[in-house]
Amino acid sequence: MTEKNSVEEIFFKFLSQYKFDEKNLDYSILDKHILALQTLSKIGNSGISVFDVSKRQVVFYSSNFGAQLGYAPSDYEKTGQHFFAERIHPEDNLKLSHLGVSTFKLYNSLSSDEKINYKQVNEYRMLNAQNKYVRLIEQYQILELDKTGQLWLLLSFVDLSPNQEEYNGVKSQLLNFRTGKIIPIEVTQKAQYELTKRETEILRLVKDGLLSKEISNRLAISLHTVNTHRQRFLEKLGANNSFEAVMFASKFGLLD
Repeated sequence: MTEKNSVEEIFFKFLSQYKFDEKNLDYSILDKHILALQTLSKIGNSGISVFDVSKRQVVFYSSNFGAQLGYAPSDYEKTGQHFFAERIHPEDNLKLSHLGVSTFKLYNSLSSDEKINYKQVNEYRMLNAQNKYVRLIEQYQILELDKTGQLWLLLSFVDLSPNQEEYNGVKSQLLNFRTGKIIPIEVTQKAQYELTKRETEILRLVKDGLLSKEISNRLAISLHTVNTHRQRFLEKLGANNSFEAVMFASKFGLLD
C-alpha cells in the first residue's frame, strides 16, 4: 500500500461509517456561512476552509487560503484538497490521518451539546511555493452538526506557526472553549495496561450515562465492587474523572 493510499485508507475509509440523509442537510446554511467567511478572510490573514464530512471533501476555500505559502487560487482550484494534502510532509500526513481518526472517536463519545465546546489545534509541516517545508498551525472546530448530532461541517483556520525551527513533528491537542482545559490528542505514552473485561463493561455503562448504583443493579454486583473498578480504570487511563476516562478509552480504541 502506497503512502498516499495508506492515508486515504486510514482517514477517509473511517469517515465512510458516517451515514447522512441528504434530505436533512440544509446547504443554504453553508451558503450563509460562506458569505461571512469570505468577509472574515478579507479582515484577517488566516486561510479559511470548510470540510464537509458527508461529501468527505473541502467545500470552501477562502481566496487567500494558500497565500501564506505563496500559492494562488489558480494553483489549487482544480484539485482542491488533494493539492494541499500532497504538500504536507509525508510523515506528518500519515500522523495527521491517525490523529484525525482519534479525534473523531473522541467526538463520537460526546453529546451534541459537548461537541461544539471543542476545537482541535494541529501543528505540522507543509511545502510552500519555494519548495521549502514550513510549519503551520491549523485550528478545527465544528461549524454545523446534522440533525442526528453527527459532525457535518468543520471549520478550519490556518496560519504560519511562530515556531519554525522548534519541532519537526506533529503537535495536536483538543481545547475546551468552556473550561479552558487542554486535552492532548496523542499523549507521549499510551495507556500502560489494558482494561479488564469487567472494567471495560463498566466503562461502557458509564459512557451510556448509568450511575454506579444503576450499574450495580444491572450487573448484579455490589456498589463497592463497581466503585473499585471505576477507580482502577481511572488510574490505568490516567484520567481525573469518568468523562476523561471515556474520552481516553475511546481514543485508544478500548471501547470499540
